[in-house]
Amino acid sequence: MIVSGFHPVREVLEKRARAVEALLVQRGRKDARASEIEELARGAGIPVRLVAKEELDRFAGRAHNGVAARVAEREYDDVEDCLAGPKGSRCVLFLDEVTDPGNLGSVLRTAAAAGASVVLTERHSAGLNETVSKASAGALERVKVGRVVNAARFLEQAKAAGFWIYGAAMDGESLWEVDISGDSVLCLGSEGSGLRRLTRETCDRLISIPMSAGAGSLNVSVAAGILLYEWVRRKAGAG
Repeated sequence: MIVSGFHPVREVLEKRARAVEALLVQRGRKDARASEIEELARGAGIPVRLVAKEELDRFAGRAHNGVAARVAEREYDDVEDCLAGPKGSRCVLFLDEVTDPGNLGSVLRTAAAAGASVVLTERHSAGLNETVSKASAGALERVKVGRVVNAARFLEQAKAAGFWIYGAAMDGESLWEVDISGDSVLCLGSEGSGLRRLTRETCDRLISIPMSAGAGSLNVSVAAGILLYEWVRRKAGAG
């Protein structure tokens, strides 16, 4: 896949240098960030090509900031790794059939900031592609991302590992009235249909984000940000 832009390219060079097949840098680019990325690539033995802006545009689109890399697709992490961490401070965001890669990228960016891992469904879910990488602004390389075939089975596995399972639903309890600190799996469904029935039934509690009347539903990446940072806030208060 193609990774472009300063932050995504630097992240992949720092986290997965072995997966980078080649770095392309716009010829004549002399700023410090481009030079830093070029030095990282050369230090890792990665071929560096200086190319005209027009060639870079064709290779990576126009929003590349003068650098792009050809990278092997990122592999998924083991689910056990996504559930790992110090007990009492673990958070996993479970996306139940979220198909939009832009939304997934935005969610990964917020998960990285909040210190959470992410688990996806294998079917009817966006993959870890170029659009996700770009939307995540490099966070794709910093977040544990797992994938599961059976959502209910994964949630039961999480319960056995000490997690409480919270599902986001319009008819759930108010988020402000539920303490979601501690080891939590926060479940979000697709924008069209929300959580699937079996996922809902496996949750310990259903929670909703309070909104003004007639507001409708929130974009899944916005909802993820609210839930994750309510978890961060509650965890800080509990500490």
